[in-house]
Amino acid sequence: MAERVTIQDIADALGISRNTVSKAINNTGVLAEATRQKVLAKAIELGYKQFSYVDIDSIENGGKTKEKRTGEIALISQWFLNASHFSSMMLDKFQLEISKIGYSLSMHVVRPEEILENKLPETIHLDRCKGIMCIEMFVPEYAEFLTSLDIPVLFVDAPVSSDGIISLNADKLLMNNTDCILDSIKIMKQRGIRKIGYVGEAFHCQSFFERYSAFLTGMSLQGLAVNNDWLLTKTFSNIQYPQNKTFSEYVDSRIRELKELPEVFICANDFVAMDLMNSVKSIGLSIPNDIMILGFDDSQESRIISPSISTIHIHSQIMGFSAMQLLVSRIEEPQLNYRTLYCETSLMLRETTRDSGITK
Repeated sequence: MAERVTIQDIADALGISRNTVSKAINNTGVLAEATRQKVLAKAIELGYKQFSYVDIDSIENGGKTKEKRTGEIALISQWFLNASHFSSMMLDKFQLEISKIGYSLSMHVVRPEEILENKLPETIHLDRCKGIMCIEMFVPEYAEFLTSLDIPVLFVDAPVSSDGIISLNADKLLMNNTDCILDSIKIMKQRGIRKIGYVGEAFHCQSFFERYSAFLTGMSLQGLAVNNDWLLTKTFSNIQYPQNKTFSEYVDSRIRELKELPEVFICANDFVAMDLMNSVKSIGLSIPNDIMILGFDDSQESRIISPSISTIHIHSQIMGFSAMQLLVSRIEEPQLNYRTLYCETSLMLRETTRDSGITK
């Protein structure tokens, strides 16, 4: 695997200071426009990934502004995305970036009957729609319907089938679902913890499938046995999710049935972790003294709940910018090969794993 490009690498390549490179990439401080353009161009050439700010058009055209686009990007979801959802900050960044080049963002919730009948929400105006971004759209048949409309489509996360990841005629944007789970299992083994379980619908979406797969891989790499009784991975219908409480009820019943619990449960996301915490507490056990828990997403709730939840942070602003890059480039160059892009995540160890604010 190639080493990650750093700010120092860019500085060395240009023969300038690290501070100058940082100002250009983060759009901070006073810097000559010509210098900023040179730094950003070199960063892209070297494959630097962690931009806080980049104006693609400005880089590609030597600082000249392209003609403004017109039309709208339609965001489609199966349900309302509230402030607790990982995509909330991502959408703020995405909307800011597309507005700079002339596009607007419209949001549409598709109803269960529309999903079953392969119909678009009536609120979408195809004459103005330049592209579609899907968030929490996990029904494979409906995803395939969207990709048949001859409109550029980007999936932020994606559906899976019972056979695993499916191929779609669309670009995909995901968070890195693997590395931090592998790291967490390695850390637990180093601490002498060998009994580890997993909670989350294995085939709910591509991210959940990858997180579960990462758990199985991590256990194998560390030489730890997988106890099937500690795999709470049954998948329910994606049509009504998350309105129904079927999975949380399933977790609650399984926890009560188990004769022995693992030392730690890794969960598919923070809300699964919170449901699990309630179930564990209801049988009189303490977190983290009796059992530890790790979530995923770094939701606002994970930080304020007591005990605070160890989790995996998603870099939402980077995802928002990456979503803009993928969808705009697809709109302007529809012949491109379909792409799947992963954004970095970070392990955040807090109280539910007997830690206090450690970032890995």
